[in-house]
Amino acid sequence: MKILVCISNVPDTTTKIRFTDNNTAFDATGVQWIINPWDELALTRALELKEASGEAIEKITVINVGPQTTEPTIRKALAIGADDAVRIDAVPEDAYAVASNLSSYLKDNPYDIILCGIDSSDYNGSLVGGMLAEFLDLPSVSSVSKLDIDGGDIKLNREIDGGSEVLSTVVPFVAIVQKGIAFEPRIPSMRGIMMARKKPLNVVPSGGEAALTEFVSYDLPPAKSACKMVDAENVKELVDLLHNEAKAI
Repeated sequence: MKILVCISNVPDTTTKIRFTDNNTAFDATGVQWIINPWDELALTRALELKEASGEAIEKITVINVGPQTTEPTIRKALAIGADDAVRIDAVPEDAYAVASNLSSYLKDNPYDIILCGIDSSDYNGSLVGGMLAEFLDLPSVSSVSKLDIDGGDIKLNREIDGGSEVLSTVVPFVAIVQKGIAFEPRIPSMRGIMMARKKPLNVVPSGGEAALTEFVSYDLPPAKSACKMVDAENVKELVDLLHNEAKAI
């Protein structure tokens, strides 16, 4: 059995976002790039499954759609424990183009379990996993918070309104994972960092379709208003502000 983890290269979540060229382009100056947090959790769970399965899971591969500048992030995934990696040499212009490129590669290089984070922390589109499953004509399960392999049986938990579902499926399939899939992401060890330098990173040309969308311009959210202090004894003023200004009650 082989597991593929799709990873995105995203700005660190503490990054101060800026735009250039009259707010038409993201300013990447000084930005620290990381593995998308949801994808990092997916990779952690894949590694846990491999360790618990003995030899049932042959290998874990990470795949990314992006230019050469994403390779340090891919190497981090290898340092965490992935066996090998694939970079599809294309600019990830929108979710459709990313899913199309991934599916083009996977049609000739199939995997049993494909893991995608529920969204990426930059655009929060929540689209790639579902699109990828449709391109590949594979079953998919979204909002997966738990994934276990018991012999040949795949068990998944997914969150629903008011509770959770327990599902079973067969391979191959796409799992779109969210919080809970792993307790916390793994941190690369020094040994892992050294080994990552020798692990295979296969670069393949783009084979997908062109993007369907175009970003015309960006706007930052409005600045937050100043904090308004209310005397702890003045309950009437607090209620008035919550009702008439904040519209919270």
